[in-house]
Amino acid sequence: MIVKTYGSCIYGVHAKTITVEVNVDSGINFYLVGLPDSAVKESQQRIDSALKYNGYKMPGKKIIINMAPADLRKEGSAYDLTIAMGILAASEQIQADELDRYIIMGELSLDGELKPIKGALPIAIESRKEEFKGIILPKENAKEAAIVDNLIVYGVNNIKEVIDFFNKEKDLTPTAINTREEFYNSLNNYEFDFEDVKGQENTKRALEITAAGGHNAILIGPPGSGKTMLAKRIPSILPPLTLMEALETTKIHSVAGKMNKNTALISVRPFRAPHHTISDVALVGGGSNPQPGEISLAHNGVLFLDELPEFKRSVLEVMRQPLEERNVTISRSKMCVEYPSSFMFIAAMNPCPCGYYNHPNIECSCQEGTVQRYLNKISGPLMDRIDLHVEVIPVAFKELSEKRKGEKSSVIRDRVIQAREIQKSRFKENKGIYCNAQMHSKLVTQHCKLDQSCLDILKTAMEKLGLSARAYDRILKVSRTIADLDNSENINTYHLSEAINFRSLDRDNWGNKL
Repeated sequence: MIVKTYGSCIYGVHAKTITVEVNVDSGINFYLVGLPDSAVKESQQRIDSALKYNGYKMPGKKIIINMAPADLRKEGSAYDLTIAMGILAASEQIQADELDRYIIMGELSLDGELKPIKGALPIAIESRKEEFKGIILPKENAKEAAIVDNLIVYGVNNIKEVIDFFNKEKDLTPTAINTREEFYNSLNNYEFDFEDVKGQENTKRALEITAAGGHNAILIGPPGSGKTMLAKRIPSILPPLTLMEALETTKIHSVAGKMNKNTALISVRPFRAPHHTISDVALVGGGSNPQPGEISLAHNGVLFLDELPEFKRSVLEVMRQPLEERNVTISRSKMCVEYPSSFMFIAAMNPCPCGYYNHPNIECSCQEGTVQRYLNKISGPLMDRIDLHVEVIPVAFKELSEKRKGEKSSVIRDRVIQAREIQKSRFKENKGIYCNAQMHSKLVTQHCKLDQSCLDILKTAMEKLGLSARAYDRILKVSRTIADLDNSENINTYHLSEAINFRSLDRDNWGNKL
């Protein structure tokens, strides 16, 4: 008897339906075909044990299982339940009349318990698209899949519940989630707030500009000056995720298996801070079985690289194309997948190996030329993609001991949202451009016009401070953002002057220790 059950495989951040055809015939053997990997092939032993534990048996006949399409590689252990239900139906141990109306996924333990799978959300989206009645998957993935409307989602704990459901001996309870309520209830759940930061007004202002224009920034300061602390608070001043952005972000985390237990939807902007020992594959994604990297997990949020010069140069260089294109393409001989990677890049570093170059109180102990060699670890093309260079000064004891709290993140966020609305209106005719940081040269010329007094200031700055040519566009973009925060239609001299102050590393004399 031939029976068909349905599962799903993940391809990039999307799912594809897999048809599992099971034929139980006369003879003795077990054949599993359709390009399964080792984890799929090992399902035979898990299924055999799970069925025996729950009072059923693997038929002592020839079992042929085909996973179609047969030219697409099947990976992972999530097909255990799909195959098991097909075997039970083909051997007439359960009723098969409704089996083809559901997507069935789950990894089996030896006692029949179900373990969580990756990619529940894209699987549910594809199930609804292909008009399946519902989806049956492990309980821990049920809330994540249930945010998809017009699809019945059954979360189960063990295989016995699924068997009883198809035999019509026991009903399963659908998991229901109010997606919008779930989203809006946790929209502002941020652990860190700028009101806890003492002093650092100049840095906070720089980060507000960074958030308002979607700019990349680098924080330069001695150890203990608060670089990491400030960076962790950036998501709290970014505009809230839209529902579509939340769904897109959740899909990526779901595919990577990074969703928290019983979490339905990621509703706050992600903040990813990988260690400097990370490999290039772990950062941008890939592997023999391609998975999203840190830059994709930071999609719609912040990627923070602390101690930037300590990262391997090859790791930093692979970020250049994703920073420009806002997506990353992973190419293999038999497949090509694309992951979105639109993130704000925030880096932090000490000004020199000892950490105290330009410190107001502690003398730098580095030898001549050491500071410049330290900075040269970061390539020019990568620095080209960083708009703001922010010098972080240690906070004095007087400011640290003050009881007065700083400005709340919610207040700063309101100003950022207002500036982003101006940019949204400005770029409504430009597809794929939403903020000032994404402007190309033509748009910079169009929207960053300077009067003669501004041109004179910029010319003087370029000559006197020794600013490089690459700083020119960056200064104009940041000036445009500062003007938006000021609700000004034109870029004025004080907008331009403030933007020039955030180009420290472009000055000829910065890092040249005498």
